[in-house]
Amino acid sequence: MKRIVFVWDNFGPLHVDRCDATAVSVSGRCEVIGLELAGNSEVYDWVPENGHKFNKVTIFRGESIQAIPFFRRLIGTLRGCLAQGSGASYFMCHYEHPATLLTAFVLRVFGRRVYAIGCSKYDDYPRHLWREMLKSLFYLPYNGGIASGTRSLDYMRFLGVPSKKVRPNYNAVSTARIRQLAGAPPAPEGVGHRDRHFVLVARFVPKKNVRMALEAFAIYASRTPTPRSLHLCGSGPLEAEFRQQARDAGIEHLVHFRGFLQTADVCQTFATSLALLLASVEEQFGNVIPEALAMGVPVIVSDRCGARDLLVRTGVNGFVVEPDNPVGMALFMEMLSEDEKLWKSMCRKAIEFSEKGDAQRFAESVISLVNPDGDK
Repeated sequence: MKRIVFVWDNFGPLHVDRCDATAVSVSGRCEVIGLELAGNSEVYDWVPENGHKFNKVTIFRGESIQAIPFFRRLIGTLRGCLAQGSGASYFMCHYEHPATLLTAFVLRVFGRRVYAIGCSKYDDYPRHLWREMLKSLFYLPYNGGIASGTRSLDYMRFLGVPSKKVRPNYNAVSTARIRQLAGAPPAPEGVGHRDRHFVLVARFVPKKNVRMALEAFAIYASRTPTPRSLHLCGSGPLEAEFRQQARDAGIEHLVHFRGFLQTADVCQTFATSLALLLASVEEQFGNVIPEALAMGVPVIVSDRCGARDLLVRTGVNGFVVEPDNPVGMALFMEMLSEDEKLWKSMCRKAIEFSEKGDAQRFAESVISLVNPDGDK
């Protein structure tokens, strides 16, 4: 039986969603293998997951990928990939790492099909011609790729991945899992409009632009006699700074610092949320956006978020705002807070758009590249 192999540094809940969805879609035709390079993540504190429909193989158990030397990582990745057999197709993340590049080249030499997966966009940060030319060399081994939204697809094509072999929907989530973990129906059902709060789910690092979101919330609170609360779900080096900002702005009593939450807790928080805020100045995608939409929660997000390409329409299921525009974000917060009819309409559209970000869409992209019923 053919194998479809996904190679990631570390598996979190969303990686499991994509593997499980693919395994269900190709059941009886292909076996799905999740090749996890390291058992721990130094970026996210999520609990490791194995999924139910695919076979996960961890190469370096109990280690974090950042601590593994290049040569050891290369040998481990090569061995793990080659062990999957001659009929395997590989979907590999982190194209930029030399060990991934060399592994991809070796797999091509052995006649394997190799596909890049990623969500980078040209506008993530300032680009330089020499660096882009070098980067395009790192994409040479790939037969095709799966990117995310429109900008991400364009960027992968720009870097030389064959245009006819680039597919969307890399950053997909299981809407069914999100709703199950929430233990409540998606909005506008469940908790009433008046009893809901705003929520921000992000690491406390500069690129997430939490400072601007807090500034916008302070403006909103100053305009409203009975402002709602804001739940900040995350952690990071800037937490003390944000706590001080809330005190200085006089909104400390309205801002709840929840710390890093596992997926189930995030989903349950969405079940009581009015809207998601995400003001990032750099955001390749924003996985929290399809999670919020799955729970019928409208979103107010910056135009830097890759997810807005396919999943967000201003005035329909949320609002898109510039990352340096707290006044605009505050206005949108006020609209959703005060206009229950508008909010309910956006909730229904959020549910509708969530299907575009479901893990099944990722599985469809994989199948269209691998074609398990015929020749690749």
